Order: sequence, then structure tokens, then C-alpha cells
Amino acid sequence: MWGYILKRILLMLPTLFGIILVTFIVLQLVPGGPVERMLAQFRARERGGEAGAGQIAPAGREGLVDLREEQRQYLNKLYGFDKPVAVQFWGWITRLFTFDFGESYYRHETVVRLVLDKLPVSLTLGGWSFLLVYATCIPLGIRKARMNGTPFDAVTSVAILLGYSIPGFALGVFLIVLFGGGSFLSWFPLRGLTSDAFDQLSLSGKVLDYLWHLVLPLTCYVIGSFSFLTLLTKNSFLEQIASRYVQVARAKGASESRVLWGHVFRNAMIPVVLGFPDSFLSVFFGSSLLIETIFSLDGLGLLSYESIVSRDYPVVMATLFFFSLLALVGKLLSDLSLILMDPRISFKQSAV
Repeated sequence: MWGYILKRILLMLPTLFGIILVTFIVLQLVPGGPVERMLAQFRARERGGEAGAGQIAPAGREGLVDLREEQRQYLNKLYGFDKPVAVQFWGWITRLFTFDFGESYYRHETVVRLVLDKLPVSLTLGGWSFLLVYATCIPLGIRKARMNGTPFDAVTSVAILLGYSIPGFALGVFLIVLFGGGSFLSWFPLRGLTSDAFDQLSLSGKVLDYLWHLVLPLTCYVIGSFSFLTLLTKNSFLEQIASRYVQVARAKGASESRVLWGHVFRNAMIPVVLGFPDSFLSVFFGSSLLIETIFSLDGLGLLSYESIVSRDYPVVMATLFFFSLLALVGKLLSDLSLILMDPRISFKQSAV
């Protein structure tokens, strides 16, 4: 098994290298880099326009002045854009693989600090979504397998497929109009995860306020997540129930409860457990730009979008690298978790 783990870790390196290479090439081909963006903003401010919040704006003798060619060269040298493309790419590879993510071009903060500041929102939504989906889908899938072909099975199938077909952002707009004081009821808040007077509330009041703010955005996050895991659990149980070893167990006089929980459950849960590590790691990055925008939640989804639009290369490259690394680790953990569910699996043939 250790040889297999080493082999998988070594295979992660060229995968990450390829991801960085493709991202770097795309950033080179997209018109309008950070320096050009600064030029446009400085000229707009000189004409009386207003620069975006948090942007760099060098001052001249009496105020803001247009960048001359030597100033452009200075900025290119400052951010390393004057170097050959191969040297720039090698610089990204060196920094990312040593986890030196650098500093944002515009926000005057390190990338690590930016991610940590935005992480609580995404972690909150991702964590609750993870718990709700697994706590609901596995029991529901088992129930549907035991009642296969009944009205309960048909009604729940229609319900979860209907939820899957509704985009989260569209549902968010509908919930705001219906329950957020749009045109009908005003039961839930429209923005943020806490009220303005959150610090003045008692402990129980803080918990209730927090949960109260979670209802609408969390509904939008999980509504489309029930179908896959529920149907996977159901179909896995149905496949095992139809197996010969189940028929043998019944023929020996085992009760249905003993057959289901003593024989079927462990084998049927293998496909479900296979996706557990990926789902757990996605908790830390459970973010959606549209849902965060609708409910005024400043999370990682909004940070990623703003970084791409503003050509904030350190944030774009670092977050993509880190998310890709976690995705690869999740795949490895998914494979290793199979050992816990099925001892018959051996990695000897896959060892280096």
C-alpha cells in the first residue's frame, strides 16, 4: 500500500505542473494585464474618473499623472513582467511548489491572508451542506431501496430530481422574493451570516441568529445535491439485495434486519464511501459566485471571480494550485478509504 501511495504522490507532481502550465498560458493570451489595467484606471482618474476601491494608484508631483514609458517599465520590472516568459513560468513553479503564494497586486495583502479572511463564509456553507446532504441522502436512499416501486419511492424521486433541475441562483432569487421581504413575506434576512447587533446578543441568541441567516443560502446550496447521492445509495443497495449471498442468508433463516444491516450495508456503502473524502475536502471551498452575490456573502467564490477580472495573478495562480492539490489528495484518500470498507482490495500489484 505504501508503494501505491508513493506512486500516486509522484503522479501528482506532473499533474500539478500541467495545471499551472495551462493556467499560465491562458493568462498570457488573455488581453489586458495588470499594468494595462492600472494605466486605464490612472488615466480615468486623471480625467476626473474614480478608480476602483483598493487599486494601486501611484502619485505624481501634484497628484496623479499619466504613466510614461519609463514608469511602465518600472511596473513591469516590479512585478517581473520584463523577464522572458520561460523565466516567469519557472518563477511561478518555484513559488507555488514551495507554498510561497506571494501578495495580491491590488489588495496589499498576502494571498494566504485573503483566503483565510474569506474562508469562514465558504467553510460555513460547505460544512453545513456536507452534513445535511449525507445525513439526509443515505437514510433516504436506503428507505427508497427497501420501498422500491412504491408511491413513496416515486414521489421522492420526482422531488429530488425537481430540486436537481432548479439552478441554485434562480432558487435564491425566488426565495428572496417570497420569504426575504421582496414582495410577499419578510421571514428571513437578505444579507450576511449574522445581524448587525450580533455581538450584543446572548449565546442562544447568537446561535439562533446564525441559523436564521443560514436558511435561505443553505437551501440554495443543497437543493441540487440530494439527487446524486440518494440515487447512488438506492441503486447500490438494490444491487446488493439482488445478490446471491443475500438469497443464501435469507434461506438460512436470517431476518430482514440482519440481512440489511449485517450483510448488505457494508458492501452497498462502498460506492458512497468512495466519494466521501472528495466531498469532505470540498467543504473548505463550498462557494458559488452567484449565490454569494445574491445573499451578499463575501466568500472564496467572489474572491476568485474578482481576482480573474482584475488580473490579480498571484491570487488566481495560488488558489487554483491549492484547490487542485486538495482535489488530487481527495482522490487518493477516496481510493485508500476503500480498504476500510472492503479488505479484499490489495495494492500489491500497484506498488512501485
